[in-house]
Amino acid sequence: MDFKKLATQYKDELMNHILPFWLECSQDHEYGGYFTCLDRQGNVFDTDKFIWLQGREVWMFSMLYNKVEKRQEWLDCAIQGGEFLKKYGHDGNYNWYFSLDRTGRPLVEPYNIFSYTFAVMAFGQLSLATGNQEYADIAMKTFDIVLSKHLLDKGCLEKTMEVCIHEVMEVFYRPELGGIIVENVLANGELSDSFEGRQVTPGHDIEAMWFIMDLGKRLNRPDLIEKAKNITLTMLDYGWDKEFGGIYYFMDRKGCPPQQLEWDQKLWWVHIETLISLLKGYQLTGDKQCLDWFEKVHEYTWSHFKDNEYPEWYGYLNRRGEVLLPLKGGKWKGCFHVPRGLYQCWQILEDITKVV
Repeated sequence: MDFKKLATQYKDELMNHILPFWLECSQDHEYGGYFTCLDRQGNVFDTDKFIWLQGREVWMFSMLYNKVEKRQEWLDCAIQGGEFLKKYGHDGNYNWYFSLDRTGRPLVEPYNIFSYTFAVMAFGQLSLATGNQEYADIAMKTFDIVLSKHLLDKGCLEKTMEVCIHEVMEVFYRPELGGIIVENVLANGELSDSFEGRQVTPGHDIEAMWFIMDLGKRLNRPDLIEKAKNITLTMLDYGWDKEFGGIYYFMDRKGCPPQQLEWDQKLWWVHIETLISLLKGYQLTGDKQCLDWFEKVHEYTWSHFKDNEYPEWYGYLNRRGEVLLPLKGGKWKGCFHVPRGLYQCWQILEDITKVV
């Protein structure tokens, strides 16, 4: 496998095709913030603004400014989005709405924890990019709210990591089911024979494994990295469509009909996050199975999700791998999984090239 050539491929796609698309098409220069409902050519088809995606785009361009290159257009893009979020994204007490109209008027009241977590990420990176203490304060105040919602205290970051690792790797991970991860369990940790209790979401599980690998590296726990790599391989084999290729969106652990009508769709983020987990698994453990699977998922992802005529990638395919919706952004797809995945893969592949 030509790691250097692959690194160039991922970098080129990010820098020359994906980021220019969002810089040109998503910024609302009249009211601030970002449009995310963009058709195949990048035209705006809906002007509502979703806090998840606003925060993610602020984070993305701030992170790239901090870690890749000090491009003024990246910083300007991040700042204008951050200012829009600061002014309109919350109720005044850093309770973050779910969505706003174009001008910043709230459409959906605060209810979703991810609006808070993406605000933390956004303003944390933006504070590093600008040195602006106000942004850092917003990040910290919001993070305190996140902790309080989960009955945690400010001084327990290490404990919080351990609790999360334990729940993912010991409670939701079920060796008695062949080593898969289930989406929901009962309050006492037992399995539930219900729609929610039988649900398996391969994309969530595989994405979580590269988070766990990062934690294993941070905590110097090679055993945790090894287990996360093994779960990645198990979940990928479990979730792979043996007939048409690609990874199922939802599955039922008993083989019953899933409640989600879109259960057999193939989604962009599932495949991109899988590429990251496989590369990290190989980089950290040397397991060649990760490379074999990477080659397979890479081929499927680039041949099905990449639009060879217009920038950015498709998000939604049917089971056979045909484009269901030609949009490049919407209520859930924004400037996040594609650029973050390309960045992560580019960086890992470059690191592997240095070692090889």
